[in-house]
Amino acid sequence: MIQDFKGKTAVLTGAGSGFGLECARIGAARGMNLVLVDVQQDALDKARTEMEAAGVQVLARRVDVSDAAQMEALAAAVKERFGAPHFVFNNAGVGAGGLVWENTVADWEWVLGVDLWGVIHGVRLFTPMMLEAAAKDPAYRGHITNTASMAGLLTPPNMGIYNAAKAAVVSLTETLYQDLNLVTDQIGASLLCPYFVPTGITSSERNRPNAPKETELTKSQLIGQAMSNKAVSSGKITAAEVAAKVFDAISDNQFYVFSHPKALGNVRSRMENIVAVKNPADPFLERPEIGQKLREQLRAG
Repeated sequence: MIQDFKGKTAVLTGAGSGFGLECARIGAARGMNLVLVDVQQDALDKARTEMEAAGVQVLARRVDVSDAAQMEALAAAVKERFGAPHFVFNNAGVGAGGLVWENTVADWEWVLGVDLWGVIHGVRLFTPMMLEAAAKDPAYRGHITNTASMAGLLTPPNMGIYNAAKAAVVSLTETLYQDLNLVTDQIGASLLCPYFVPTGITSSERNRPNAPKETELTKSQLIGQAMSNKAVSSGKITAAEVAAKVFDAISDNQFYVFSHPKALGNVRSRMENIVAVKNPADPFLERPEIGQKLREQLRAG
């Protein structure tokens, strides 16, 4: 149980927009030291200005989370400025869609680089630092929150590259929770699985090196992009509401954090099919018209 956040240090990747920015706002309101990390310089500058205006200590770094050397330099800078962090939000994420055999090696490297390797680097670099702090101070309490997605618990068609990255984050974070329980009672972990929430993820191509032009995208990728844009932009639950749930989960040492608990019906049907050794069900079981529309679009001449 963590109730006291004032003066504690939080590292937030993807802090320039979406969940990262909203978690930073809550951290600022609670008087935390904030390490803001993003790959987009203008968004990062804007976030830093806002948090400094709130009167808290800020370290802002432009970092590509997929890059081991850049993340190692970040960890060293955090330790030098604030010491071991108390909270780490491995949140940076990008999206890409299309039929799974149509994704290029560059697509896979980009999405897995940010969505999976970004989390791996955050875990491998900050956990030892936090464990060292916990060993020195029995009063130290820490928590690591990794952002996956409902796509990590389901397998919606036409977005396999994203599903695979997020499923790996689910497995990694559940294992992190078990591993931490073996060695300490002072550091917890949470897994954030948002569904469709308005964030900047659908325009993440803006930060992609050598992004493909629209004319280079396949039919399935264009359809996937349009569906994702519509679903995310029409989401009724805000990033700020989800960030509040994340802080509640940290306070309560709750592992799973869902933006849309109603979507768990789809997860239940998937798990029941696995246990019953049945073929995979429609991941849009409660909204079958989505899969139907996708099928019609892809099969149209």
